[in-house]
Amino acid sequence: MLLDVQNLSANLEDGKQILNDLSIQIGSGETHVLMGPNGAGKSSLGNTLMGNPTYKVSGGKIIFKDQDITEESTDKRAKAGMFMSFQAPLEVPGISLETFIRSAIQQKTGEHVKLFQFQKELKACMELLNMNPDYAKRDLNVGFSGGERKKSEILQLLMLKPDFAILDETDSGLDVDAVRVVSKGIEEYQKRVGGSLLIITHNAKILESLKVDKTHILVKGHIVHTGDGSLVEKINNEGFEQYIK
Repeated sequence: MLLDVQNLSANLEDGKQILNDLSIQIGSGETHVLMGPNGAGKSSLGNTLMGNPTYKVSGGKIIFKDQDITEESTDKRAKAGMFMSFQAPLEVPGISLETFIRSAIQQKTGEHVKLFQFQKELKACMELLNMNPDYAKRDLNVGFSGGERKKSEILQLLMLKPDFAILDETDSGLDVDAVRVVSKGIEEYQKRVGGSLLIITHNAKILESLKVDKTHILVKGHIVHTGDGSLVEKINNEGFEQYIK
């Protein structure tokens, strides 16, 4: 078991409860999908797992690699092998995409990154994602289109090679071709790293090339139903109404 979330409850800083007695277990190499109506708490779960200080754990535990990380800071969780891509990646002026990724790898591994080998791998990953190589020298996400920002997130995923990745609606706002490229990058991550995934999505397209082990339905901060990969298509056809009731 890579991730074991036990009866997790969490509040926002104003005291509003956003997760309610939530439990989920994700094994090594597994792909789990998290779905639910708007406002169900899907992004809140991702942020809580990553240790975003805006979200305060009020009960339960988060066990990662057999270690209790419930109170650990975000940077320690990242160094332990956790990763999260965001719905709306922020601009970071003053630091290039290349420098950002290289620095993140050094922080994660604690080792010096050899420049030639790093740049060779970065170029290969950017080609896989159909990214213009000039973007490596540009400030992180500054002036990037929505699609390029999402590709930048997947590029970081491929380069950092985390054991567990949370992808929060990485496909939102993308056209069909961009979704296909992002899906290819996620598939490549699985092949190279064999890591586990928690994919938050409303779009089955991004899942077409992936083997989904489990699908979870989240309503009002609580997982109300779990099924296999076929549940994704059922939700797309029938909606969430039966689970909300």
